[in-house]
Amino acid sequence: MYLTPEVKKEIFKEFGKSETDTGNIDAQVALFTYRIKHLTEHAKQNKKDLVTERALVQLVGKRRKLLNYLKEIDIERYRALIKKLNLRK
Repeated sequence: MYLTPEVKKEIFKEFGKSETDTGNIDAQVALFTYRIKHLTEHAKQNKKDLVTERALVQLVGKRRKLLNYLKEIDIERYRALIKKLNLRK
C-alpha cells in the first residue's frame, strides 16, 4: 500500500502542528497532494482505469476547495503552502 500510517504521520508532522493534528488545513492539503501525485502516476500507466480518473478529479476538487478557503482566511499562509508544496508553476 502506498499510504502507510507512517507516511501519514510524517506528512501531518511536517505540515500540521503534530503527528495527530489531522484537521489542519495545511496538513489536509499536503495529504491530498501526496495522494494526487500517486494517482496521477497510476492513471498515466493505466489509461483505461476510469474509476481512478474519477477519484483523481474528486481529490483535486477537494484540494481546490480547501485552498480557496485558506486563501480567504489567511493569504500569507496560502502562499507559503503553495510554495512549499510547489503547486503553481
